[in-house]
Amino acid sequence: MIRNWSTAVGRTVRSAGSGRTGGGAATPVTYGLIAVCCLVFLVGPVSGVGPAYGSGEELLAAQHTWFRRWGVIPAELFEDSPRAALTPATALFVHGSWVHLLGNMLFLHVFGAMTEERMGRLQFLLFYVGCGFLALLAYAAAHADAQQALVGASGAISAVLGAFLYLFPRARVTSLLPFLFFLPLRFPAWVVLPFWAAVQWLAAGRAGDGPGVAYLAHLVGFGLGFGYAWLRFGRGAADAGPATRVRHAPSARSEGENQP
Repeated sequence: MIRNWSTAVGRTVRSAGSGRTGGGAATPVTYGLIAVCCLVFLVGPVSGVGPAYGSGEELLAAQHTWFRRWGVIPAELFEDSPRAALTPATALFVHGSWVHLLGNMLFLHVFGAMTEERMGRLQFLLFYVGCGFLALLAYAAAHADAQQALVGASGAISAVLGAFLYLFPRARVTSLLPFLFFLPLRFPAWVVLPFWAAVQWLAAGRAGDGPGVAYLAHLVGFGLGFGYAWLRFGRGAADAGPATRVRHAPSARSEGENQP
């Protein structure tokens, strides 16, 4: 799960320099992805909403089966299985807990709308799925013997952050930092997002193959997103208009299945 600032206290709706306000009608892909992820989570056994999965040990067994069916299992991914080959795509819509889901969807809501407006709907959808697929694939390749199922949209959302950094470097991000007693401070995206990436890099060096957060998928996604925006939109694409405000705050860590 994307960490460190995953509770938004505001929304990014004003496209820098354009004066237009974004919303569901303007960014249907972003809101559609959020809706699909939420729907998949609600109908699955992890949400605890559906009584069909039972309770106790029966529910835990159903969750285990769910993750292994739709998540990426690195040890099985490169065994020429058509089903396994599709899991880097299906895993993007599966989440390991309510905190995992809500944190990821909040980041997608805050940073996805403006990125979609700049890229266009179809391009943004292909960018999101493609970068997310490659981020999970890279993690699986680096942990080829791992049996732990990998689920979550954070590789794709990290790509959105990378593209956002290139396209809107001057966007103002208001963050509530726990080590500063949650004092709200405003920084441009070119300060906040590289700092976030540096934290992921440090955490990736300490992470193992067991349950937890797949930091490597974050880093790969972030790099892919930034590189794509740079190659696709060129040096003149970065926002040169008035600073855009983006506000978000910290959250607790989510544990369980490996969660990007």
